[in-house]
Amino acid sequence: MTFSKITSMATEDSHEEPSARLRAVIGRLSRRLRLTVAGSGLTPSQISVLFTTVRLGPIGLSELAAIEGLNPTMLSRITAQLCDSGLIRREADPSDRRQAFVVATAAGRRLRERIHRERTRALSAHVEQLDESQRQALWEALPVLEELAEKLPGARR
Repeated sequence: MTFSKITSMATEDSHEEPSARLRAVIGRLSRRLRLTVAGSGLTPSQISVLFTTVRLGPIGLSELAAIEGLNPTMLSRITAQLCDSGLIRREADPSDRRQAFVVATAAGRRLRERIHRERTRALSAHVEQLDESQRQALWEALPVLEELAEKLPGARR
């Protein structure tokens, strides 16, 4: 292997490593924040569909499937379970009865709010354990992370 090829590979690795670390830490944070009491009877996919429905509903099933990255069969199962739990309602589109959309019920909105509050409190408690310079660096990174989130596939524009 030539020196230039080794240098090129090292450069590629150095660009990929921070992205891999960022992806990994976002995943760990997400998984650890899921370990809350509110919503513990729901799967991560059910919680995600509920959150999206509360945030964007009423929302068509095809748009919801695209946002959530779920195939229609899986989304159908999840929405049926959430309907059975009384957290969302499935309704026919009045302009086209072949199409359906979902909307969160009052119970679904309350559960989403409880989960959100509990996760925010859990994260805040741990952020407070960081020193001031670490907290400042974290807060300064937020606008960049928010912009990145909007540029990734699946962001609603």
